[in-house]
Amino acid sequence: QVQLAESGGGLVQAGGSLRLTCAASGSIFGITVMGWYRQPPGKQRELIARIRSGGATDYADSVKGRFTISRDNAKNTVSLQMNSLKPDDTAVYYCNSVLPAPRSWGQGTQVTVSS
Repeated sequence: QVQLAESGGGLVQAGGSLRLTCAASGSIFGITVMGWYRQPPGKQRELIARIRSGGATDYADSVKGRFTISRDNAKNTVSLQMNSLKPDDTAVYYCNSVLPAPRSWGQGTQVTVSS
C-alpha cells in the first residue's frame, strides 16, 4: 500500500497563497483518481479537488477558481496550489486516492488562514 505524506501547510493571512505537496512512497501511476481533502475544525472531511491519471480535474464550488491540483506520476507527487485564501479555508488538508476509495489516512498538513 502506498503511503502518503502531506507538507506545505502553515499560517497565512487572508488573500495569501500556499502550495501543498503530497509525496507518495510508491507509484501513483495506477491510482485512477487522486484528490485533496480537507477537514475544518469540528466538521467532516470533504473532497475539494481531484485529478485523473490523464490530468482531468474538478473542484468543489468552495475552491473553484482559487485552487489548482496537479500530479506528477513520474515523481509520485500530487500538489495543491491555493490562492486567495480565506479564513474558511482553515482546515487539516489530506491527499489520498479517490478512485479506488482510500483505505487509510496520513497525518495531513494544517492550514490556518487569519483574517
